[in-house]
Amino acid sequence: MLYISIILGCVLGAIAGINAPIISYTYSSYLAIAIIAALDSVFGGISAIIKKNFDLKIFLSGFFGNAILSMLLTYLGEKLNVDIYLAAIIVFVNRMFLNLGVIRRYYVEKIFNKKNNINNEEKK
Repeated sequence: MLYISIILGCVLGAIAGINAPIISYTYSSYLAIAIIAALDSVFGGISAIIKKNFDLKIFLSGFFGNAILSMLLTYLGEKLNVDIYLAAIIVFVNRMFLNLGVIRRYYVEKIFNKKNNINNEEKK
């Protein structure tokens, strides 16, 4: 079910991206930081599913809260003429890599445990 949802989301995103208007340069930094924040929430949600402590309310509040906060930081940085959004990018990308590490370890262990079980059954 999870894989079907991911594939469906990718297809719908590609269709929407093809038909969407081009974002002006003025708003591109806001959109970029919002996408990074949203991806961080998605990887965090997948990691929470693996750890079996996923909560939809926490996921949705983090998804929208992180995106809005990051866009507000970008706006504040533009008004102060300081690149505050770089701090948000560093934090979100670091968390994405940490969550990706959890996801990768889970699937690598799952594959090797499955392979070891098959080898142990063949030896018997």
